[in-house]
Amino acid sequence: MQKVAIFDIDGTIFRSSLLIQIVDRLIEEGIFSKQKAQEFARQKQAWLDRKGSYEEYIMAVVKVFVQNIKGVEYADFSRIGEEVVADQKDRVYRFTRDLIKDLKKKDYFLLAVSHSPKSVLDHFCKRLGFNKVYGLIYETGPTERFTGKITEETFMLNKAAVVQHAVAKEGLTLKGSIGVGDTESDIPFLELVGEPICFNPNAKLFAHAKRSGWSVTVERKDVIYKIQ
Repeated sequence: MQKVAIFDIDGTIFRSSLLIQIVDRLIEEGIFSKQKAQEFARQKQAWLDRKGSYEEYIMAVVKVFVQNIKGVEYADFSRIGEEVVADQKDRVYRFTRDLIKDLKKKDYFLLAVSHSPKSVLDHFCKRLGFNKVYGLIYETGPTERFTGKITEETFMLNKAAVVQHAVAKEGLTLKGSIGVGDTESDIPFLELVGEPICFNPNAKLFAHAKRSGWSVTVERKDVIYKIQ
């Protein structure tokens, strides 16, 4: 049975958030109202000033996306997703980029598990050589406009359930498996793998890693540090 390596994408491989980039572009093009940027401006500034958390910022962006995606044409969203990936495809961390290359040589099955929109993840992950991508699928109606609903939302938000499903479906083994994540939302799937790696972890994941004896790696500028 083939070994599997499981990666979160945003903040773990991509040096930003695909959803943040998408929302910014939707606002720039006027598909989302220009005023919508104000709904996460405070959280963004607080994070930039290190007076607030990144989690508060990203959740404010997610809220804007979820509340405004209904009625948007899929064609517009798909085009913007392709443009964002084309513009920022190389803005990745060296540590995870090189780890992916090494794991591919060792014939690992590369599995991406993320809460970003799947259609955008497909474009981003394809060039990295991922075998399977799981992300949120936003439902479209008969007119090819988003309904505002997420397909199988409860299942897709449970990363451990997604990993277990993928392992069974693809005939993989978790023995000798590797998992890489950066926030506490990745803990459920990191607990399943043989070698969990907490990469640039936030405070909650770092605390859990310390208690669990998990590997912690940080990339800063052009230096990669292994903390434990």
